[in-house]
Amino acid sequence: MVEPHQVDDYVAAVRDMGLLATVLELDLSFKDRYEVCDDLGLTKSTGPGPARNFAWEHSISAGHPWHWVIDDNIKAFYRLNHNLKVPVSDGTIFRCMEDFVLRYRNVGMAGPNYFMFASRKSKMPPFVANTRIYSCNLIRTDVPKRWRGRYNEDTILSLDMLKAGWCTIQFNAFLQEKMETQKLPGGNTDEFYLAEGKKQAGQKYADTGTVAKSKMLCAVHPDVSELVWRFRRVHHHVDYSPFKSLKLVRRPGVEVRDEVDNYGMVLQQVAAGGAAP
Repeated sequence: MVEPHQVDDYVAAVRDMGLLATVLELDLSFKDRYEVCDDLGLTKSTGPGPARNFAWEHSISAGHPWHWVIDDNIKAFYRLNHNLKVPVSDGTIFRCMEDFVLRYRNVGMAGPNYFMFASRKSKMPPFVANTRIYSCNLIRTDVPKRWRGRYNEDTILSLDMLKAGWCTIQFNAFLQEKMETQKLPGGNTDEFYLAEGKKQAGQKYADTGTVAKSKMLCAVHPDVSELVWRFRRVHHHVDYSPFKSLKLVRRPGVEVRDEVDNYGMVLQQVAAGGAAP
């Protein structure tokens, strides 16, 4: 999904690269009515929320009960199994996550954990329920919530769903390798983090560029969020413990066999620089 002035460039890129992709033109009215959660209106970028709400409505109009929203700065996906993070080369892990959430009546959103947050040398559960989902979101279309917030819209939506009684599923068995914040040019990096921060000589990032982002989350969900100082800059911290009491409700008739289903995935060693199977 791209804005009207970008359509021709993206259509040409899809054609020239031989990609299987459909370029959707964003309806700009979604920007006009987007809930930015501050008083600045359209005087600055709304962030990706309007496009994500457009995707939600597009999914409804197409009759899809679920849809994926995936950031454009994800480098790779992995399966974490037997202390190995193995890169994957097709959509099988997405099918695994989709089948899992369909076991339950009350999952509103799910997605893979970040590569950097899952240690391959530690014992980790295959998934964690009722926490934040971001950057790669599998969303149940009939949930009566929508993206909101100029910043931190992933965490805001996760908390909105949890407070409404929906469960979320963050998979450790499947991981996304996300590029670091402010590393990829364009998008939020140019509109927010560099514009609002101050980058000193020798610094990787604008050290104050994410302050407004963290403050917004604390303003929208002050009961579970607070500002903290970590890694030499301001961050937000969210307490998800109030939602641990939410229980997954299995759909009637669903039976889970006590055996491993690898969905046809195989572990194969490839030469250095080669593609994963």
